[in-house]
This record gives sequence, C-alpha cells and structure tokens, in this order.
Amino acid sequence: MAAAAVHHSMAELFSVFALRDVQLRNRIVVSPMCEYSCSDGFANDWHVVHLGSRAVGGAGLVFTEATAVTPDGRISPADLGIYRDEHVEELARIVRFGKSHGAVMGMQLAHAGRKASTAAPWVGDGPVSIADGGWRPVYAPSAIPFSPTGIVPDALDDAGIAAIVAAFAAGARRSAAAGFEVIELHAAHGYLLHQFHSPISNRRTDRYGGSFENRIRLTLEVVDAIRAVWSEASPLFVRLSATDWVDGGWTIGESVELARILKRRGVDLIDVSSGGTIPNATIPLAPGYQVPFAARIRREAGIATGAVGLITEAAQAEHILADGSADLIFLARALLRDPYWPLHAAHELGIDVAWPPQYLRAKPRAAQLLGAR
Repeated sequence: MAAAAVHHSMAELFSVFALRDVQLRNRIVVSPMCEYSCSDGFANDWHVVHLGSRAVGGAGLVFTEATAVTPDGRISPADLGIYRDEHVEELARIVRFGKSHGAVMGMQLAHAGRKASTAAPWVGDGPVSIADGGWRPVYAPSAIPFSPTGIVPDALDDAGIAAIVAAFAAGARRSAAAGFEVIELHAAHGYLLHQFHSPISNRRTDRYGGSFENRIRLTLEVVDAIRAVWSEASPLFVRLSATDWVDGGWTIGESVELARILKRRGVDLIDVSSGGTIPNATIPLAPGYQVPFAARIRREAGIATGAVGLITEAAQAEHILADGSADLIFLARALLRDPYWPLHAAHELGIDVAWPPQYLRAKPRAAQLLGAR
C-alpha cells in the first residue's frame, strides 16, 4: 500500500514535488550509494531488500547505486550494471516493489573512467587485480592516473567517445524497460564525465579539451543521447561535483554555467555534490557543507537542485528547503542508519503521514489512532 501524506501541512519536507509528469510524495531522496553486492552487474535479493526497505520507509524517490553502462565502467567488480538486456528483469522487480509502496524509483547511470576496478571499501583501497576479477581501467580523457600509484589510463579517441555516448543511451533505454521514472546522470565524484570537466584530469587539445565549452562537450552529448530515448514525460537529473576543492580544478562558477546549459538541453534538476577528482583534496566537512553550492546553482542557473552531504536531521532538512537553498534533500548515510528516517522525520516535524499498514502498530500515537489492541 502506498504511503502518502494524510493531510497537507506546512512542512516543506513533506510537500509534494512534481517534475514533468512525475510526482514525488515528499522531498526526501535516497541518494545513490554503492553496495558492492553484485556479480556481473546483476541486482539480487540484497538490492530488493536494500532499496525496497527505503521505499517502505517513506522516501519520495529511491535511486539505485551508480549503475555502470559498460562492464569496464563499473567502479568495482561488484557494482550494479545496466550494460546487458538481461539486467532488466531483476531491476524491474525492484521497481515494481518500490512503486507498490509509493516511491518513485530512479536509475543513476554512470561510468567510472579512470577510477574503475577498485575494491569494495571493506576489502581495502586500491585497484582490483585481473586475477581477482578486476580489469585495466582504460577510459579517460587523458593518460593521467587518479593517484600517483594508480594505473595510467588510455585517452579515449573519437570512436571510444562515441561508444560511451551510445552506451549511456542504451542504459537509458534499459532503464525505461525496467520501469524507472527518473534517470540521474552521474557527472561527479571524479568519474568519467567529471574527468572531462576538470582541467586536472583533462589535458586534451582536441574538441573535448581545453576550453570550458570543449570540456563539457561529452556530458552534453550524453544528455542529448539520453533525452533522445528517454520519455519527455520523465525527469532527467544530473549529479555534478560543484568544485574540485583544488586550485586549477573545476569551479562552482563553471558548475553554474553548465547547469544553465543543461537546463536548456532538457535536464530538470542538478544534484549538487563536490570533490572526487584528486585523492586528497582538503574539504571543509561540516553539516550541510555542500548546501551553499546547491543554493547558488538554483539561484543563478534557475534550475531545481538537490542538496546532499552531512544532512542528518529533520529540522536541518526542513530549513534547507524552507530558505530556498534546494528543492530536494538527498540522504545517504542517514538512510543507511535508518531506512525509516522519513517516517521518523515526519513525527519529529509534527506531520501525520501514512505508515505501511504492516507497521501501523509501531507508529507513534498508534494506540490513539487505532484503539488499544
């Protein structure tokens, strides 16, 4: 049974949000989070339970983890993939379950570029050897490794770039076949599209390097290819790293300008993160540290934004929305700690939302609502 607001309220966090023909029951989004639990890109029971429980828990939009559009675009050998038609069936099962509990289900399409073939965090940092199921990450804008000890990638040629664009389009078609209603394009965190954005990782001298217009070219080509196969009724998000947090890198000013251009190309929302281009950037971590970037892009580019990063409290999330800094709140670790964070946040904010009927006996003040049992 779908959980939806029982009555309208003043809380922005639990207000309905619509983009194109898709309506979210609230402003809470399950941010894409790698689970390192796949074999050959296939979703399995873990993903059904992990993503399904966040739908049951009341989130408005539930995203898959970064889902690779090619086998060698996976961040790790255990990442989710959408590079085979056979991947669709299990993904569709997850979508059906999430939708049956009132959530909109979203797919994040990704390619890791030079940061591919890395180990799950609980295994250890660094590349995975070919003997252990890894591969040589060969796709990058330039032959520059991510770290001094990293593998030197090959610079993509025109044919390789065209193949990447086609792979993203194929991933979008498979996303539609699985029933997803939102796509997010991952162009952040030092992965392939962000690698083209940043002068730190992009030293090309052709039409994909040098000027701002050239460095964003691949992202625009991918957006156009996705929009060509993705329904006009369905939203398209792009996750950007607003800054590299290093001199000479990608900047918030460039992010604002790219957001303006993306809006004209049919992008509906910018999911605003940061960092990832270099291993040891100095990042001033603090609650909501990336929110000012979301606010600036929203204000200056005139596009909806999502805020993410050390957002943990209901009142904090409500304030971000109420002051106009963002339109959606993307939660990651907070929803790992508590899949039912939205239900608890509603209680904290004094908002009455419907709980899954199976859990009604645990709802605060349930005794008053249902009678003593």
